[in-house]
Amino acid sequence: MRNCDLCWLFAGVPHVTRSRLPVLAHLLALFTSFLLTTRCRAELEPVRIAPGGRSFELSNSGAAFVPWGFNYAPGEKLLEDVWESDWPTILEDFREMKDLGANVVRIHLQVAAFMDGPEETNRKSLERLGKLIRLAEELGLYLDITGLACYRPTDTPKWYDQLPQHERWRAQQQFWSSIATLGAESHAIFCYDLINEPVVAAQERNSGEWRSGNLFGNYDFVQYISINKPARERHEIAIEWIKTQNEAIRQHDQRHLITVGLLPSTKAWGHFSGFVPERIAPELDFMAVHIYPEAGELEEADEVVKQFAVGKPLVVEETFNLRCSPDDLRKFLLGSRTSACGWIGHYDGQSIADLEKSTAKGENAIRRAIWLEWLRLFRSLRPEMNIDRRPTSK
Repeated sequence: MRNCDLCWLFAGVPHVTRSRLPVLAHLLALFTSFLLTTRCRAELEPVRIAPGGRSFELSNSGAAFVPWGFNYAPGEKLLEDVWESDWPTILEDFREMKDLGANVVRIHLQVAAFMDGPEETNRKSLERLGKLIRLAEELGLYLDITGLACYRPTDTPKWYDQLPQHERWRAQQQFWSSIATLGAESHAIFCYDLINEPVVAAQERNSGEWRSGNLFGNYDFVQYISINKPARERHEIAIEWIKTQNEAIRQHDQRHLITVGLLPSTKAWGHFSGFVPERIAPELDFMAVHIYPEAGELEEADEVVKQFAVGKPLVVEETFNLRCSPDDLRKFLLGSRTSACGWIGHYDGQSIADLEKSTAKGENAIRRAIWLEWLRLFRSLRPEMNIDRRPTSK
């Protein structure tokens, strides 16, 4: 609603005195906010699997939906580090991601923030997540909610690491039960990602050794769902775990899609995780894989995409020009359209304008140049990546 519209409303109200104007202006502002929020929420349709089972569509209109967005890490911090103390920054970042052309934002929720005990969820964190969901609704963005994160090892509760496997799985169910209860009615949720880069142990691990130990900065993004020596095929354990978490979600939310963000099968990783795509696909609504193409090895990255195209929609849920040039990444993304139907990169809170200013001053020039090249690539590629194209490979 424009300022002139507000003036017209004032003109139509008889006997408005100066003392009443602030109150009336406040009420009108609330009413305007309600109208704008309602309009944005009405524009958000639930996302579902399209006929043919290889892509997504919007439930009401049937329009094709191509996930195109960012993993969000505000200032390379955890979301829970800032969402109480610096909400204006989160608001600005979400608007910036929207302006860049994103329709999906992937957020990562930490066990330490949401679980006070095996059966106790943190009410304040749930309230903040509810506020974030409402923000997404207002801006017309969908959320990829990734859970059970233990990215900063020093934050992980001791009680959580000390749980035996079956009790740990039950605590994870409690986590997802609370998240699904909160999000069930919102159209702003694209999916629930059960866990980031899970692994089924191939050999016995030490008690409480649930993380990989491979730090990227201060963070460990890989987590084991089992640490005992497997007495059966590893993919069978993966399937059982997925089923237990799905059950917790479906008790409260029958609509929203479910996936798992998977490590790639490459020369470096092999079938490291135990989450074999063709084996676990029946338990998931769509497949999600994380791929960072290597310079000079784009063919291998292309093969990884094809390995995860197993009859379900496939989203490249993490990618970035971390180990390749922007031109290589562009080639990879465009080439992957025959198998994938969604792509999610990264955003750390720095806008293109901010990066242009800082690179001009020579501040962390190489790092900032990489981010700047990525955001420019993301913005320029959007028209080509949003073509209504059904994947054709099997």
